Amino acid sequence: MNWTSTDTWIVVVGVLCAVACALPGCFLVLRKMSMMGDAISHAVLPGLAIAFIITGTRASVPMFIGAAVVGVLTAVFTQWISKLGNVDRGAAMGIVFTTLFAVGLLLIRQAADNVDIDPDCVLHGSIEFTPLDTVAIGNFFIPRAAIVNGSILLLNLAIIIGLFKELKLSAFDSDLADTLGYSSRFLHYLLMTMVAVTTVAAFESVGSIIVIAMLIVPPATALLLTHRMIPMLVIASATAALSAIIGHLSAIVVPTWFGQTSSTSTSGMIAFATGLLFAIAWLFSPLEGIATKRLKRSCDLQGPELPTN
Repeated sequence: MNWTSTDTWIVVVGVLCAVACALPGCFLVLRKMSMMGDAISHAVLPGLAIAFIITGTRASVPMFIGAAVVGVLTAVFTQWISKLGNVDRGAAMGIVFTTLFAVGLLLIRQAADNVDIDPDCVLHGSIEFTPLDTVAIGNFFIPRAAIVNGSILLLNLAIIIGLFKELKLSAFDSDLADTLGYSSRFLHYLLMTMVAVTTVAAFESVGSIIVIAMLIVPPATALLLTHRMIPMLVIASATAALSAIIGHLSAIVVPTWFGQTSSTSTSGMIAFATGLLFAIAWLFSPLEGIATKRLKRSCDLQGPELPTN
């Protein structure tokens, strides 16, 4: 294995992207809204396509604005359909995100010949090529994806630190948050906006399909290991970062085990690594692990040994 600076930057981009997704993902998991992350990650495509068509550029600001607007609209439409139509929330999410996702794909296909947009990149990501698109900062050339995902990570971290008490209270008891003067509706849509903007930042690196693994699996892993908010955020971030590192290493090394000379998809291996870490926690977590519970049950059934004369 020949490790280069390109590999280092791929891992850096992957870590920044994964951690940026894991932070808001913790609140989605606690709110039992994991599918909303999936819905938004697919439904923001029309916002991206419209921003591309209007501006004719892949500039971050128009993309973020388009994604944020459509992301919030996804949450609004889901709420309306669920309440006004008396439809289950899961079904409402499915209706909204599949419709918007289809509209986004149609717009992307329609505009692909006239606008600098790659449908495959939007769907599957291209983290292997992110080190080629650099921005000069002084004497250093830093991948644009690292700057974008790093900025979103800092933004998410700042919002969570600044509104930690409010977000935590709203996640566990929205009615109590309203009673204490914290608007649960505002916090809900703020979280949806965070998810939408984070999703767009992650599109170029890992694509809309893989990003859901970043949003949900590390927080779900952390929830198996702790039931406290701050440790959950820390463990989810660490799991996400570790998944990015393991994922890229696996993309390089694993194909050689089967006699192949080329590497496989890094974004796909990152998603696989998140699932692998979740499986380990699911089996061996001190709190919720299946193997741990069976071991404890076996010890309880055996009971203490009786003293012999």
